[in-house]
Amino acid sequence: MEAVEPLTSGASGRINALFSLRALRSLLLLLNAVVLFLLLPFRGQRRASAICSGEEVGKDEKQDCRRKGSSSSSAVMRVPAAMVLRRSAAVILDQEAAARRSLAIQRVVEDDDNGTVREFSLFTSARGETLFTQSWTPVSVVVRGVVVLLHGLNEHSGRYSDFAKQLNANGFKVYGMDWIGHGGSDGLHAYVHSLDHAVTDMKMFLEKVLAENPGLPCFCFGHSTGGAIVLKAVLDPKIEAQVSGIILTSPAVGIQPSHPILVVFAPVVSFLLPRYQVSVTNKKNMPVCRDPEALVAKYSDPLVYTGPLRVRTGYEILRTTSYLQQNMNRLRVPLLVLHGTDDTVTDPQASQKLYEAAASTDKTIKLFEGLLHDLLFELERETIMDNIIQWLNCRV
Repeated sequence: MEAVEPLTSGASGRINALFSLRALRSLLLLLNAVVLFLLLPFRGQRRASAICSGEEVGKDEKQDCRRKGSSSSSAVMRVPAAMVLRRSAAVILDQEAAARRSLAIQRVVEDDDNGTVREFSLFTSARGETLFTQSWTPVSVVVRGVVVLLHGLNEHSGRYSDFAKQLNANGFKVYGMDWIGHGGSDGLHAYVHSLDHAVTDMKMFLEKVLAENPGLPCFCFGHSTGGAIVLKAVLDPKIEAQVSGIILTSPAVGIQPSHPILVVFAPVVSFLLPRYQVSVTNKKNMPVCRDPEALVAKYSDPLVYTGPLRVRTGYEILRTTSYLQQNMNRLRVPLLVLHGTDDTVTDPQASQKLYEAAASTDKTIKLFEGLLHDLLFELERETIMDNIIQWLNCRV
């Protein structure tokens, strides 16, 4: 049997690399090049002005300027090259998002599981962007509750189909939303301009789910960065009152840059070069689970992003986790946290701190010795699912 190269994903390791001193030097060199490039047109304009004003020019050059001036009476419409490039980039972006959405829809339509009705829906955000959502409904089991599922960074809700069907078998209808830039939703693949947008989208989607399922208890599940989105959403008192509990696997709540000075530079760089990708963040030494087949399935999936983390996305995760660390004591909903002790993507100790700081009177943490980041894709996935289902069963 051939050895399988460790494949990786996630937030923490990539963010530490993204905002490392090595990456900062690369970004500063790039910024310097951009500034020099922007100054070139002004140098050309200054030279042209000097020629026409008679500064250090000869007779022939003056006559050339007069000829150009006389011909300017006939107006010519010129479209800036930058505008054309932006328009072309937008078209390509729309086409790429449409291709992802088509694949996401195809997978839902082709799912012929007899125990589950799987459907998709397109949901419009407050910003006018189209988000892909899907649901799993049990066929022969009475629905006792609802679970709203938020995937992690770089992946999509469809990866959790097996988990959703397991929940179906135990009487829970499941809804999943691909947050902006992910799966079948609009946006540049894995680019997140603001995680607050994802939080707002989740709140709107939750309202829709609650309206479709009146009287049923509603729980929220979030993995990794999806867990951070769920946490920030339920800190809103209105959402808190509507949710019966939250389940978090490997939540991204304890991410820090590799050097304190980078806290100052991170917002500046993310503003100037939001979509810039730093190659050092494309690591291959932090496996996310110990199941080789699950790794191959994940990283051969076109809906999973495997490229370098973009600057703005990394900064948004830093900003959100910083907010959560300062507001953990405001969390009051019933809470279940699950984390692997050998996770190198998000910090299991940060999950422990979340558990200790939360004001929830109903809270549970389970740390699994030797397990990695993607708990629901580990070899012990059945044990993880059983823990989640038992917790839910005690609260409906």
